[in-house]
Amino acid sequence: MSVRTILVTCALPYANGSIHLGHMVEHIQADIWVRFQKMRGHNITFVCADDAHGTAIMLAAEKLGISPEEQIERIKAEHMADFAGFSIAFDNYHSTHSAENKALAELIYTRLKANGHISERTIVQAFDPVKNIFLADRYIKGSCPKCKTPDQYGDNCEACAATYAPMELINPVSVYSGATPTAKESKHLFFTLPAFSEFLRDWTRAGHLAPEVANKLAEWIEGGLQEWDISRDAPYFGFEIPGEVGKYFYVWLDAPIGYMASHQNYCQQHNMDFDSYWQPTSTAELYHFIGKDIINFHGLFWPAMLHSAEFRTPTQVFCHGFLTVDGKKMSKSRGTFVNARTYLEHLNPEYLRYYFASKLTAGVEDIDLNLEDFVNRVNADVVGKVVNIASRCANFIHKFNAGQLNGTPIDLPLWERVQATSKPIAQLYEAREFGKAMREIMALADAANEFIAANAPWSLAKQPGQEEQVVAICSLGINLFAALMTYLKPVLPAMAHEAEAFLGVTLQWQTPPQYLHGQTIKAFKPLMQRVEAQQVQAMIEASKPAEPAALTPAPPAATGW
Repeated sequence: MSVRTILVTCALPYANGSIHLGHMVEHIQADIWVRFQKMRGHNITFVCADDAHGTAIMLAAEKLGISPEEQIERIKAEHMADFAGFSIAFDNYHSTHSAENKALAELIYTRLKANGHISERTIVQAFDPVKNIFLADRYIKGSCPKCKTPDQYGDNCEACAATYAPMELINPVSVYSGATPTAKESKHLFFTLPAFSEFLRDWTRAGHLAPEVANKLAEWIEGGLQEWDISRDAPYFGFEIPGEVGKYFYVWLDAPIGYMASHQNYCQQHNMDFDSYWQPTSTAELYHFIGKDIINFHGLFWPAMLHSAEFRTPTQVFCHGFLTVDGKKMSKSRGTFVNARTYLEHLNPEYLRYYFASKLTAGVEDIDLNLEDFVNRVNADVVGKVVNIASRCANFIHKFNAGQLNGTPIDLPLWERVQATSKPIAQLYEAREFGKAMREIMALADAANEFIAANAPWSLAKQPGQEEQVVAICSLGINLFAALMTYLKPVLPAMAHEAEAFLGVTLQWQTPPQYLHGQTIKAFKPLMQRVEAQQVQAMIEASKPAEPAALTPAPPAATGW
């Protein structure tokens, strides 16, 4: 098997809020895939960063009486701790507010401009006369000009779905100051995205995207691409645009470049060749894991920018759906908008890693965290099926054979079935069909438990002269457990680590699992406790606001999938 060189990224969390379970869908999905590839022996690097620029961060820092730099450092430390709590094993976690990102953003902009792909024109924007800042649509509220519903954001109405310009709102106000916005002119810079229509028609159909994602992007391409506004006016927290006064790169210009910057930072620390990954002739593989709400940035703007700036484009962009809880949108009032830290204070992170894995596919459909199913599935599969195998067998090995496994499988067809399933399970991991992989693994766990139940070592152990048979049965049981934990190691890394300590081996997966001939195991300790419904309920209660939450601006970068 040839060794592949792979770079993987996740979408950059915005440095103006906490990580929540919706974020964890993507980061768990990517981490599982990365861990699988590392087990297969490939040269894979996993990077991410905080998306640290924008007006929202500047104003949040001002409200707290600290600098934007202090604010983003606080949030970065929080984000890194939360990801570590869920065993998300980034090789490098950086920030878009970095020297590497500044240099790369300026380099790419300079190349775009030299290639004639930057234009400029004057536009009229809403302006907050109290804060003295231009206002993005999401920072203006008022009554819908069509249906008159109050408290709507400045681009579309949630009640009647009408779209409009922010200044068309009835009685518009700035979310920040409550002042009535005024109309003000300003020169802006634009990336000439329409110039890449033919390139993007080809690129989006060349296997870089799932067919349903390519179809969605085709709607935008065929509808006529628009030039993309890449500048923002001072005051703004970000990088100043070279050659311009009081103009800053829009956060979405330097955010994806943050992938490159984080990777460059890692390469500098480890004496690696950054350019070998990013040149158009690179043979390295580049994969982005993202949510469906930001596909236009990653499927249109980003490849077009890279193409113009003479960098390679992604091998594939893997796009996933949103998270719902009990079939509904995550809700703070219902306690189903759960922050990562709140989850970690109440529940084992491996529960969620397994549950998400059991639901994830390679598609873009939403996945549902059904809380009752969550409890039942983790308890039935991980505790009731997998851990149960080791707990039923280990004590007999110690009682009758000083903890040493015997040398050959007593049921060779069963063992060969488990070995033969290595390849199809690996193919499912490769294809990100984690739900199907979990079903295959649990089918093997069922077969293992049926074998143990049929042979009833606990009954044989009571009969004189059956000790050798008991050891043979339980030795196969422990080997079946070891094989299952090998297949589950990308999903349950902490539990796999405990299993390795119990087995006295490191679980490898470059070949099918090998029978542990004569291996001495340690005394068995419970590897995972059952999920209790009251723990889940306590998490939900802890997630409910103490009082009705104040209205806050919507997060940036929704695209209307």
